[in-house]
Amino acid sequence: MALEDIYTELIGEHSRNPENKRHLPHATCALKGHNPSCGDEITLELQIEDGIVKDASFTGVGCAISQASTDIMIDLIRGQKVEKAKELAEKFIGMIKREITDESELEELDEALALQNVSNMPARVKCAVLAWHTLDNALEDEEKK
Repeated sequence: MALEDIYTELIGEHSRNPENKRHLPHATCALKGHNPSCGDEITLELQIEDGIVKDASFTGVGCAISQASTDIMIDLIRGQKVEKAKELAEKFIGMIKREITDESELEELDEALALQNVSNMPARVKCAVLAWHTLDNALEDEEKK
């Protein structure tokens, strides 16, 4: 199976069966992200305690790419320090914008690397980064509290 096929399968699996798509009862912050160009709309819920993303989930609607990207992102940030979650968000956005191309630097994005080829589809870039921008904004809001 080609790497591209594995990635396509991974995105399909995360969009069809997003494990993190649910309401988070103990959320300490929630932020809505919206992509007017395609109608994707998510609400990211985070439970942050002692500077750590204890848990996260999302609700909302969107295309396969935005749903998969959100689900994969949550798997990646759960249990991470807030600073690390922000760093991962910046790295992912950098990858999609082609500002970061060094494979070794991108390795820690793990399954999120499956979305790297979205950078070749300008119309889909906003779908892939919606959750990551929402996360970045939510974490900034938390820091201001």
